Amino acid sequence: MKFTLSWLKDHLETDASLDEILETLTDLGLEVEGVENPAEKLKGFTIAKVAAAEKHPDADKLKVCRVDTDEGEKQIVCGAPNAREGITVVLAKPGMYIPGLDITISVGKIRGVESHGMMASERELELSDEHDGIIELPSGEVGQDFADWLAANRPAAVDPVIEIAITPNRPDALGVRGVARDLAARGLGTLKPMPDYDLKVTGGDCPVQVEIAENAKDGCHVFAGRLIRGVKNGPSPDWLQKKLRSIGLRPISALVDVTNLFTHDLNRPLHVFDAAKVSGPMTISRAAGGEAFTGLDEKEYVIPAGTLVISDGNGVESVGGIMGGLSTGCTEETTDVFVEAAFWDYVSIAHGGRALKINSDARYRNERGIDPGFNMEALDRACALIVELCGGEVTDTVVAGEVPDVSRAYKLDTARCSSLVGMDIPAEEQRATLERLGFVMEGDMAHVPSWRPDVLGEADLVEEVARMASLTKLEAKPLARTSAGVPDPILTVMQKREQMARRTAAALGYNECVTYSFIDRTAASLFGGGDDATMVANPISQDMSHMRPDLLPGLLQAAARNQARGQSDLALFEIGATWHGGEPGEQKVQVAGILVGRTGPKDVHGAARSVDLFDAKADAEALLSAIGAPAKVQVLRGGDGWWHPGRHGRICLGPKKTLGVFGELHPKVLAELDVKGPVVGFVLWPEEVPEPRKAGASRGAVVLNDLQVVERDFAFVVDADVEALTLVNAAAGADKAMIEEVRIFDEFIGGALGEGKKSIALTVRIQPQDKTLKDEEIEAIATKVVEKVTKATGGVLRG
Repeated sequence: MKFTLSWLKDHLETDASLDEILETLTDLGLEVEGVENPAEKLKGFTIAKVAAAEKHPDADKLKVCRVDTDEGEKQIVCGAPNAREGITVVLAKPGMYIPGLDITISVGKIRGVESHGMMASERELELSDEHDGIIELPSGEVGQDFADWLAANRPAAVDPVIEIAITPNRPDALGVRGVARDLAARGLGTLKPMPDYDLKVTGGDCPVQVEIAENAKDGCHVFAGRLIRGVKNGPSPDWLQKKLRSIGLRPISALVDVTNLFTHDLNRPLHVFDAAKVSGPMTISRAAGGEAFTGLDEKEYVIPAGTLVISDGNGVESVGGIMGGLSTGCTEETTDVFVEAAFWDYVSIAHGGRALKINSDARYRNERGIDPGFNMEALDRACALIVELCGGEVTDTVVAGEVPDVSRAYKLDTARCSSLVGMDIPAEEQRATLERLGFVMEGDMAHVPSWRPDVLGEADLVEEVARMASLTKLEAKPLARTSAGVPDPILTVMQKREQMARRTAAALGYNECVTYSFIDRTAASLFGGGDDATMVANPISQDMSHMRPDLLPGLLQAAARNQARGQSDLALFEIGATWHGGEPGEQKVQVAGILVGRTGPKDVHGAARSVDLFDAKADAEALLSAIGAPAKVQVLRGGDGWWHPGRHGRICLGPKKTLGVFGELHPKVLAELDVKGPVVGFVLWPEEVPEPRKAGASRGAVVLNDLQVVERDFAFVVDADVEALTLVNAAAGADKAMIEEVRIFDEFIGGALGEGKKSIALTVRIQPQDKTLKDEEIEAIATKVVEKVTKATGGVLRG
């Protein structure tokens, strides 16, 4: 949204400086995106007078001028045909930047004669395209700033252009008057009354018939118009052209320029039809689809089905609320014009504009919401201005539909400003603020003006009051403590676990990924998903058709993209929700990570090595420990099909309680996702970790055992297909109270053992509890270990 400072002052009586206005606009939520201030470019240019002008000794078209400046008389060589004695000029001194030439001048010699500066033309100062000679000023004192002279004599030349960003909830600020209303409500001036207009209806009844088809009554609420006969179209007056040019619009003709003025000045899009080109009644309807249409931008369009269009006997003449048609556009030959003002459904305009890919000023405003209550007055004001500029006779109004009733009122609870926003504003000031914004107060009820579709409740009234008071005045205050002592925790157990898992994974060297919750059917089916229950009804694209059943496909796809760009060593993790159904509760939070390529730090031999499943196991155990999982867990087989069948393990608390899975991903899965393997990783389910003790319960006693541990080594000969974990679990169960840890330290296959046999060596760590163990007690535990392992595996103690 662009406007000039003088345009703003057409609506706002104010003495505020430009800087004050800019600061206030941003503070009100109308963020200033940029300011183009011509006076800034003219800083340093001063007024001077030519005391004498003589022909250059070595050039017929150059003159050597003696110029009176604020620094004394200077010699300047000039080639302008109007350079002569006695004229008042604009001086650029050496070292100054000339915007129109994009150069910085300096003292130099021109054909052997030294020149100390230059006298500027309007094009060189970017004031206009005039370059036939240097600027001749009718007045001005030597040494006076040229920018100050322009401000006093040609203010439009140094009129700042302000550009602000408008949030979608503030359509009222898409007109200069709406911006002025906000500034006046803040106290930066007074909102001027709308100018009077005199519309004399002398043309009788309007012969143009309009109607809204049944299928469009939900898309066009009201369509009103007047016919003006006998207009003389042509260039618009200078004041109107300057307004439009200042914001980057090209003046076209008086008729069209009036509609553009209303669009930007009052946030009121209008349209003018050449009535002579309209055949029969005008009908607003929804397109059947496939109709051809040539817009005012001279582009060809095919109208999608359901788009709101205005048609006559010749077909589609205009896309309602978005763009007019070239076939009924006004030209210099136009003598009869039909002026239209309508109020459209926001959503219908948005759908139509998006389908046609038309971004017009009319669409931008109509899809955000214009003032329905101003519809008829805007039509009358526009017709009055057209008659003033172009002449003609105005007919009565023809109307289809009716202006919707958007009146509503909400109670202003002045105490809520403190509770909702934390600002103490007197009740009378709150009421006065709303009244300055156009609200009508009746007791405690605030009637919302028709130009504010964003105000939809009591909280919005409080927001308006706080916005006008300035949220920069909001002081941070600590919340009152509801009870003595330590406050209750804010984060839930799961939130704490996610936070700790994220920090731990990052500390282990993983980079966090945030992937889409939607993936394609093929990737989902590789990980047990891709069924109809998790299908998205309106997917963004075919690659996002299903809810993800696991975090691994997103991480693997990220790895594939990185590998395609030359990044082969990766450590990625993600924490997020996964879905195994489409109903509430059919989702789980996962923590997943993958390792690809080589380890980051070098090993003890000084060489990097390829990652393996034990790297993933170590990281999974570190994460489980960080989120509070028990130290004693079991590692079992039986993971899902996307894991390598012989190179993965489930971390369990018993056979039915799985906390996570680690291992190598199946080569077929990697091939499907175009990932160069091998890839190892893990998936954890934080919700499966047992809950900690309830709040308020005492912690268990800390056991600090000062008795010497005892370790005993055992080697068992077992069948080659016996899993080492079976021996570990059996040995640990020999005496759960005394045996603290069992670990494997050796495996031997073949040799004297014979075919089909292997030897597994265990270290059993025994921790005495209340006394030092005697030899016979240690031997008793060792005997139990041998018995348990023999029973569980059929193995024998190796001799």
